[in-house]
Amino acid sequence: MSEIQHRLENIRTVADLKREFAPIVNTNEIHRNRLSKTDKVALSITRRVGTMGFFYFCLIFVTIPLIFSAVMPTFQYLSSGFLQLILLPLILIQQNLQSRHDELRAQHDYETNIKAEKEIEAILLHLEKQDEVMRKILQKIETLEKAGK
Repeated sequence: MSEIQHRLENIRTVADLKREFAPIVNTNEIHRNRLSKTDKVALSITRRVGTMGFFYFCLIFVTIPLIFSAVMPTFQYLSSGFLQLILLPLILIQQNLQSRHDELRAQHDYETNIKAEKEIEAILLHLEKQDEVMRKILQKIETLEKAGK
């Protein structure tokens, strides 16, 4: 009996694992808290720029002056290159911000996977020890049954 108690006392528990690892955090909140005001403005603009509504606006913005140019050759309009020069840096900024968020999320996923691996290991060790205890109990039952016959 003391061997079984000794084995059961040495089992690594889930509570032990929880003390060993940091608690799970919301990476989205961390990312939002790390954004500066200019980052938030850039994200807001690029969220609106990356919509079909804005695409239609740009299509109209480019098409209407082209029609006027065909009808009235002296009509000059602002080139679409100007719009691209303004929006391209915003798109790049948004991609950089998204990249930072993705890196944070990937790191969190990695830490979560490590924690899950340790928890699974503890569960498997516990099951292995239970199997050993059950085998010994079965052997004792079999010996008692043989002795009783």
